[in-house]
Amino acid sequence: MHWDPDQYVRFADHRERPFHELVARIGAEDAASVVDLGCGPGTATATLPRRWPGAEVLGLDSSEDMIARAQELAGERLHFAVADARSVNLSQADVVVSNAMLQWLPDHRELLARWRGELKPGAWLAFHVPGNFGAPSHTLMREVAARPRWRGKLAGVLRGGESVDTPGAYAQGFVDVGWEVDAWETTYIQWLTGADPVLEWVRGTGLRPVLDALDVSDAAAFEAEYGSELRSAYPASAAPDGSALTALPFRRIFVVARRPLA
Repeated sequence: MHWDPDQYVRFADHRERPFHELVARIGAEDAASVVDLGCGPGTATATLPRRWPGAEVLGLDSSEDMIARAQELAGERLHFAVADARSVNLSQADVVVSNAMLQWLPDHRELLARWRGELKPGAWLAFHVPGNFGAPSHTLMREVAARPRWRGKLAGVLRGGESVDTPGAYAQGFVDVGWEVDAWETTYIQWLTGADPVLEWVRGTGLRPVLDALDVSDAAAFEAEYGSELRSAYPASAAPDGSALTALPFRRIFVVARRPLA
């Protein structure tokens, strides 16, 4: 799937806030090896050397475009590389972080089980995934994709609520093998500005599979049809200065777990 770093970072503050709140719950003090899976353009990853000054930090992403952007931030203890999370060996990592990546992998539950067996005693695994597949931003996308004009071209492209588990289900997987785990969910009310801001938001993430599956002309037609639905579902209000302001509620699911030393 093709990723556009410029589009992704348009809402960097909103996209990175869950990352920082996730990392704040990790109790590791003297990590030597920190891995960020699905690091994107690397701007959030670049904060990790300050959290763990003695660590080698490695950001990995399957997108060459994202890693090319991230390489601009690389330093003495901060490195980036193109890699598929499913092929990475994490046995030497002290801390593994994943920021809104696992939902893209239908087999991520099996992957988590593998990591629970692979990570060494004392290691931390922290991730968050979006929990908004039932929100209008996603249900409307699927509804438009199912219409006669699009269903042939977009069959099987979009996934729904099965993409992620509940916080409790994720937590249980760790509890069952004796890990310490903290799991929770947060719904952020994200205030977006500008014209069609919800459409601009999903262009950077959830709409990418649709845009990849369609040619330029069809992609524009789909966006016009879908964008009209979004404007009705997420009406703009007037800010005190008269500018348009749109609320986008966004639910996210967090898990921070540690493999015990004994």
